[in-house]
Amino acid sequence: MKHFYNLIAFLIAIATFAQQQTVTSTISPATFNDDESVTITFNGNSIDETAWGIANHSLYLWAWSYDSSDANPLDCPTNGTWGASNEANKLTYNAGNDTYTIAFVPKTFYNRTGIGKIGFLLKTKTGNGQSQNFYSEVGRFQFVTTTPADGSVNFVASGTSYPITYSTSLPANYVVKSNGNTIYTGNNVSGISVSPTITTDNQFQVTATDTASGTTLTSNFSVSPSADVQTAAMPAYMRQGITYDPADPTKVGLALYAPYKNYVHVIGSFDNNNWQISSNYLMKRDTNNPDLYWIEITGLTPQKVYTFQYRTSDGIKVADPYSTLVLSPDDDSWISSAIYPELQNTMKYPAGQQYDVSVIQTAKPAYNWTVTNFQRPAKQNLIVYEALVRDFTEQKNWQAMIDKIPYIKGLNVNAIELLPVMEFDGNNSWGYNPGFHLALDKAYGTPEKFKEFIDKCHQNGIAVILDVALNHATGRSPLERLWSTSTTGAYGDVAANNPYFNQLPKHAYNVFYDFNHSKPETRYYVNRVLEQWISEYKIDGFRWDLTKGFTQNCTPSDEACTGAYQQDRVDVLKLYSDYQWSYDPTSYIIFEHLGGNAEEREWANYRLNEGKGVMMWDNLVGAYNQNTMGYDSDSNFNRVDFENHTFSERRNISYGESHDEERLMFKNLAYGNTNGSYNVKDLNTALERQKAFGAVFFTVPGPKMIWQFGELGYDFSINRCENGTISNDCRTSPKPVAFTLGYDTNANRKAVYDTWSKILAIRLSNQVFDTTTFTVESGNLLPRIFVWNDALPSSSLKNVVVVANFTTTAQTVTPNFPYAGTWYNLMDNSSMNAGGSTTVVLQPGEFRIFGNQTALATDETKIDANKTSLQIVQNPATDGLLKIRYSKAKNGQINIYDLNGKLVKSFGLKSAKGDETFSVNGMTSGTYLVQLKSDEGLAVSKLIIK
Repeated sequence: MKHFYNLIAFLIAIATFAQQQTVTSTISPATFNDDESVTITFNGNSIDETAWGIANHSLYLWAWSYDSSDANPLDCPTNGTWGASNEANKLTYNAGNDTYTIAFVPKTFYNRTGIGKIGFLLKTKTGNGQSQNFYSEVGRFQFVTTTPADGSVNFVASGTSYPITYSTSLPANYVVKSNGNTIYTGNNVSGISVSPTITTDNQFQVTATDTASGTTLTSNFSVSPSADVQTAAMPAYMRQGITYDPADPTKVGLALYAPYKNYVHVIGSFDNNNWQISSNYLMKRDTNNPDLYWIEITGLTPQKVYTFQYRTSDGIKVADPYSTLVLSPDDDSWISSAIYPELQNTMKYPAGQQYDVSVIQTAKPAYNWTVTNFQRPAKQNLIVYEALVRDFTEQKNWQAMIDKIPYIKGLNVNAIELLPVMEFDGNNSWGYNPGFHLALDKAYGTPEKFKEFIDKCHQNGIAVILDVALNHATGRSPLERLWSTSTTGAYGDVAANNPYFNQLPKHAYNVFYDFNHSKPETRYYVNRVLEQWISEYKIDGFRWDLTKGFTQNCTPSDEACTGAYQQDRVDVLKLYSDYQWSYDPTSYIIFEHLGGNAEEREWANYRLNEGKGVMMWDNLVGAYNQNTMGYDSDSNFNRVDFENHTFSERRNISYGESHDEERLMFKNLAYGNTNGSYNVKDLNTALERQKAFGAVFFTVPGPKMIWQFGELGYDFSINRCENGTISNDCRTSPKPVAFTLGYDTNANRKAVYDTWSKILAIRLSNQVFDTTTFTVESGNLLPRIFVWNDALPSSSLKNVVVVANFTTTAQTVTPNFPYAGTWYNLMDNSSMNAGGSTTVVLQPGEFRIFGNQTALATDETKIDANKTSLQIVQNPATDGLLKIRYSKAKNGQINIYDLNGKLVKSFGLKSAKGDETFSVNGMTSGTYLVQLKSDEGLAVSKLIIK
């Protein structure tokens, strides 16, 4: 018998959020060759058309085929795309008997010969609804009776006779083998019945060969004596999951928490196992916890890659839920060798298996970190660049992300936040469909390349934050599959005895399967997830997705309950914050809660006296977009001020754009205001207004976030489909890459990048912005922002006033300078004498950032014979020495500032030009600003100290 492989993960790759229904179907004739016509029929009474929102019975077939080895799947040429099915695959609706049908000849329909198996499902045209997968073997010669079933694992009392009964659709020559030895033959018969006595582990194989065509069918199954589980104390070095013995690279410990399972075997690629059930691989029960099964695997070759699964007493095969790397039969073949070369050789998915498998590799060489003590930016000064690896570069991998670090650094952000990179279903996803939270998804590359990306970010002063979806998991998760409603070990819904998941979600926003965070099992799992990414990858923090889902008090239909204050949610998220800080006291914690002040205030103020406190996502997209479009209604963005959240500190991470919201520029161009010849819908006009958005956004004290390519005026809708149309069904579809489109070389778009970069340079290098004293006035399209720091001397930049004009006409604006004197435009250092009644004229889309003094700036200054120049010769500085090259520096002085604007060290220069070396011993690791100030000018460069 040919093996059936479940392709649900592959299909999720192209239909991540399709609503699935279980429908019934038949195929006629039941057995067929690939050159014979077949008819597939779906029963209409098993389909809820209303739930899918279809009209005129418009349903389609999505189909694929396999070669004669049931491998190398290919899509049907007439499928169309998932979001737009081809009309050639539309099913015929038969009103008389309420059925949907389609007839075809396989080799013609699939445009392929030598077909071994076909697969298909029912779907809506746009892919918002689909059925489960169906499969049918091709060929008139097939098994009819199969007892025991192919791939089954069976146990009987030792000494018992076990019946083996097989029959075929045509007469055949049969051979039955046990552990490779022939125990029965039968020629030109339609069936057999054999009953061998079972005293040891037996791997049976039944083959049947068609006497006419010579086609052979094969079935493999095992029969063993009943499992006799031993009880013993688990070794001290082990814990749940895969544990490497630090003293012995030939050994690994495996432990699985499996209540309600009578026994558990390990099957894998070990030399003396070869994926077979064996009493030598029967796991023991732990003495202290009878629900914990464990085993030590010995005799391993150091650095060799092994793969394995657990096989429980009820026939379920799963990878280890704490796997840090898994192989998938559905995803891996679609990942190119350029992205993950090992998948084609040393780490290839094991042939003949089903479902995910875990990877073991003892004595694996450790990554050699360049930066081991990264100094993170202060929470209140965090400027986050949110990015999706899939859509950031055409290559869609970690090397491409590494190559773009100079671009990210040049924007002067100090953190990058990645959409989830934990093992998700399929290879094409936003990542919010995780199956294994501790494993890095392979679609973007290897763990070593990911570590290199993090290391390079740290070398450039950039923190790395991961988005993590711990509200839920998909059906791929072993924690769900081990206790599901499936009776065959396949995918099924949550069973009542599942120790991790709710059968019905306890909040209004759930997708996939909802974790029960009141359970100690779930809390242990979450703790391990946090530990893995912090300890193994030196991640600087997490953005917690959908924290509203962490309650047990509500129902899927009660949004009011979900949005109300829930004490259990407050408490468990404080507990999880403690977990995270226990692994790294300075780790960033960001909640996507978007709820009321009462709950958010408790987290924002939690352990604040220790310098902690949770940062909260602060959605200001609507208000800021009203300004950029030129509409004053709902344009007040004063919640950018932490005090308007009733927080005690700056813990609102505000954003005017995120992965979840429509792009500002798309709405500017689609809906922008118009006044005579001034038209916000004009591209260059809208780009100018994006600069003003940056001015009234970045200058407000507190953490900020931007979405990728906002700095280039990215103007494709969040709902853009790959074919260029716009549909809500395409929200998570791949989007055009700005670099490929040349946005970064377009002068007007690059001008937005340069303006934001300069504003951020001013923001991050001047201490006035690290303050809790500021006011925000907005709501009339003429916002004013006042920032001051009375702790600073009057000789420094201590007062900033920002004004902007988001109307569609020129406006005379009164900045309300707090005192009379010389005020500088910080963007070009021009000056004016002004007082409280002074006015300035701003054209539509124009802004000004005024200061009482000129500003430091973090812009790297290139050597130029016409001005003061500064070059740091060795950067990062690793030997306690600052080595510089400079020119045009008469009466020059070197000042070193930290990123809060505090002066750390000063040195005088010996001449107006030359090379000099200064000691920076005693300075902590991190990023600093080195300022050269002289009679001939000013220059600033970044310094990294390790």
